[in-house]
Amino acid sequence: MEYFPHIEALVFSSTHPISLGEIKYALEEVFEKAIDINAVEQTLEALIQKYNDPQHGIELVFINKGYHFLSKSKYHPVISSHLRHTTHRKLSKVTLETLAIIAYKQPVTKPALERIRGVNCDYAINKLLDKELINIIGRSEAPGRPLMYGTSEKFINYFGLGSIEELPTLKDFELPKNNLEPQEPIPSVTSQNDQEHE
Repeated sequence: MEYFPHIEALVFSSTHPISLGEIKYALEEVFEKAIDINAVEQTLEALIQKYNDPQHGIELVFINKGYHFLSKSKYHPVISSHLRHTTHRKLSKVTLETLAIIAYKQPVTKPALERIRGVNCDYAINKLLDKELINIIGRSEAPGRPLMYGTSEKFINYFGLGSIEELPTLKDFELPKNNLEPQEPIPSVTSQNDQEHE
């Protein structure tokens, strides 16, 4: 396949899932000729098969309307072990809680977030914007026209979702009928604001 190494390198170097159209455009610009879209699809399928082999720790997947290399779930423990030792600035529990509310309530404003959480959300929102896990997606028609927030493409990619519709539903968190009490106590949020350090 003429384009095999080119497409492999292109997908590998992309920081986001790259679409079929983007791949075709890049090839046409380099080779200066029309590229058959079917040839691109066949090459991608060949790459998917190649990385399905157990000897590879990564796989090529179609996610969020594009193609992206991801580590196989079998190797997540060793990756997590490495990240625990190399990541110095993790998201706090308060920030993760804010992200969860945004993911399920989006589009949502800061006042709405603060009504749900009962505390100031400035720090958490700024942290999530800084990490590009959420975006400003417009303004509400409410008085003062507060900004509205929603999850970003990076959020979808990070959690390995095809789209935001693939988020777990409340049913996924229901306890079995014969186990009405949680195994561990659910932590409560007692901080007065989000001025906690990570």
